[in-house]
Amino acid sequence: MKGSDELRFYYYWIALFVFAIDYVTKKIVETQMELYQEIEILGGFFVITSHRNKGAAFGILQEQTTFFIIITLLVVTGIVWYIQKNRITGSRMLLIGLGLVLGGAFGNFLDRALYGEVVDFLQFTFGSYVYPIFNLADSGIVCGVALILIDSLRSIKNENGEKNGSTGQGQEGQQPQQPAQ
Repeated sequence: MKGSDELRFYYYWIALFVFAIDYVTKKIVETQMELYQEIEILGGFFVITSHRNKGAAFGILQEQTTFFIIITLLVVTGIVWYIQKNRITGSRMLLIGLGLVLGGAFGNFLDRALYGEVVDFLQFTFGSYVYPIFNLADSGIVCGVALILIDSLRSIKNENGEKNGSTGQGQEGQQPQQPAQ
């Protein structure tokens, strides 16, 4: 990353983008739709539904606003600290993932802090199963966590590869055999 000062804090720009797009879409749903109104986009498969969630993902822990505000403040603080600690040595995938999670967490935090609930509006139906309604902040968090997990798995694989293959020796410390000529 050295030499690219304009991109030095790109993970915060990613967080700001996720936050802004989440904020704008929630405001459109709040101001242009009645609560529980549905607009079919792709038949019954994808529907914009004006919904409010006073709980966490999938509607669990309803009415625990103070708890969520405290937890989110801790998570946001931890993410900012971790980004700052790893901004030079961290992988691009890790930092992008952290930026996505940060933007999504802050987007839902703002809703909870101001209104005591989160605006959700993306609904997908798979046959008879209706997936719980969510928003773009949730999408940012899920995509960010996926990138963080992929980065972690890649790091573990790379560490194991270095331990097993960097010495030029075969298994159990033996030198690899040369083919007979």
